[in-house]
Amino acid sequence: MTVRSYAGITKPGFWLVHSELPVLTLLKPKLTSLSILKVLGDHKRGIGLITKCQYSVADRTFASGSVGSSKSKPDAVRLGRKQGGSSSLYSRPSLSEMRNEKAANRAMVYEFLRGIGIVPDELDGLELPVTAEVMRERVDFLHTLGLTIEDINNYPLVLGCSVKKNMIPVLDYLGKLGVRKSTFTEFLRRYPQVLHASVVVDLAPVVKYLQGMDIKPTDIPRVLERYPEVLGFKLEGTMSTSVAYLVGIGVARREIGGVLTSYPEILGMRVGRVIKPFVEYLESLGIPRLAVARLIEKRPHILGFGLKERVKPNVEFLLEFHVRKTLLPSVVAQYPEIIGLDLKPKLLSQQSLLNSIIDIGPEDFGRVVEKMPQVISLSKAPVIKHVDFLKNCGFSLQQVRKMVVGCPQLLALNLDIMKLNFDYFQMVMKRPLDDLVIFPAFFTYGLESTIKPRHRIIAKKGLKCSLAWLLNCSDNKFEERLSYDTIDMEEMETEPSFDMNTLMEPRSSESASDYDENSDDDYV
Repeated sequence: MTVRSYAGITKPGFWLVHSELPVLTLLKPKLTSLSILKVLGDHKRGIGLITKCQYSVADRTFASGSVGSSKSKPDAVRLGRKQGGSSSLYSRPSLSEMRNEKAANRAMVYEFLRGIGIVPDELDGLELPVTAEVMRERVDFLHTLGLTIEDINNYPLVLGCSVKKNMIPVLDYLGKLGVRKSTFTEFLRRYPQVLHASVVVDLAPVVKYLQGMDIKPTDIPRVLERYPEVLGFKLEGTMSTSVAYLVGIGVARREIGGVLTSYPEILGMRVGRVIKPFVEYLESLGIPRLAVARLIEKRPHILGFGLKERVKPNVEFLLEFHVRKTLLPSVVAQYPEIIGLDLKPKLLSQQSLLNSIIDIGPEDFGRVVEKMPQVISLSKAPVIKHVDFLKNCGFSLQQVRKMVVGCPQLLALNLDIMKLNFDYFQMVMKRPLDDLVIFPAFFTYGLESTIKPRHRIIAKKGLKCSLAWLLNCSDNKFEERLSYDTIDMEEMETEPSFDMNTLMEPRSSESASDYDENSDDDYV
């Protein structure tokens, strides 16, 4: 920056002297001495020396103007040094002094943090409050949110957030969205980085994206409470690719909002590393891709089952416990949670229980799991109660075992409903107990909706048929059977079983373009 000095004589007729001075160097300015030129005239007269000096130090501009006498004072101005104490216009601390003061302040802040149990090692290089008092204010505010010293030590960078500029605006925004204050503590423990975020630049666009995925505004708070990390994702990254892949394999677009509301963690799953390998593995078991999509719609949390840690080992355990490989798809489709449980202990426990009360062997246990995989999650007391009920109905241990193997649902049905069905069977239908041993699924049908109406019809017609022929069909099929000249024996013995096709039945308003068999080729 150029310093210009102008010297002029108060009386007209004298020369005007102009001298260019070199640019000031930071904190060490140099001024060239003003050459006093000869002037014609009486120099003893009053000569006014007007000096203007302007310079900039650390982005601050100082200007000084002085009117001096004719007597020169070469030492009157010295830049960069203290003169006459603090009253000098040019008194400025040196860089080293400023650094030393900053280091001393940070040392006091660190001392305060160590005194309350916070380790400040990770804070080097982070902009921190100048005084310990301001830092105390931040720590106290975090305490009011429920965060402990341990929580702060887990993410000490949170101490770089200003209470007024960072924390309060973010928390106010979350509150306006509907995030409950009672959840703030857990929210911040899981994702303290949110306090660094800009509401306008970082948070609002993510919320808008979620709403664009058909997540209801009333559900947005629950999504954020369940998975606060979503606020840190890039819109064009993992979130968009995971959603696109799910739609590609057959998850209906109109179901995406419900899927993400139930399990927002999907938004953080990488397609190539997590979602695609999971889907392809279920396909390799024999579950059609569209059936996998339907399972994800109903139970999206299955995508969180670790493929190597849980899913594959559990499939091996099922085979080890005599579940037939060809029926694995049915087992998984009926009870997807089975591939995500700590399975082996449950299999051992239930096999031991059923063996002890009805003498079921390993092979029969495999048949039970095939027909009702949920059996592994039944508690001991209800199982014993159901077995005792069947015994009290007059069935032998061998008959009970055969009935349970044929229809494991007997171990989980409502006992009051079972009693009503049995009473009607005995008192009205007056059939032998062997009929129930052959078709134990009788207990699974509604008494008023199915059993009574159909029994009355065949009683009127004087037909003799098995329970399977009577019950194991739809109402339309039953009407069709009534028109037969003879009773089909094959239909009589058909047992109810899980039908994979029920997962893939076309749904109303579903367009063929909702999915594409080869749409995942771009995801690796």
